[in-house]
Amino acid sequence: MRKDIKTSCQKRLSRIEGQVRGLAKMVEEDRYCIDIVTQISAVRAALRRVEEEVLRDHVSHCVEHAITSGNKADQRKDRRADGRDRPVRQVVGLRMRAAGLTAIDANLERDEIRLGP
Repeated sequence: MRKDIKTSCQKRLSRIEGQVRGLAKMVEEDRYCIDIVTQISAVRAALRRVEEEVLRDHVSHCVEHAITSGNKADQRKDRRADGRDRPVRQVVGLRMRAAGLTAIDANLERDEIRLGP
């Protein structure tokens, strides 16, 4: 992960951590349910933004490297945190489109990923 992206994500996650602590306090204090739900929605949106940032970084480094390497095995697989392989399509697939990353065209049936225009 690029250093600037890592720093940005760490800052965002620290803020989210504070929001979650605030949520726990709201529940403990029996605050109005709609206020709690509103804060939960804010936390979920913040987590989505972190997810999108990590995904963009992943595509710009890991997936791009796999594509440009010419190595078919690299193009079809990605590493899980536990070291097992996982098809790249699971990593990018619909998450890419949901994150608005239209520069990637994923052909999910053939396990190929191409850089788009």
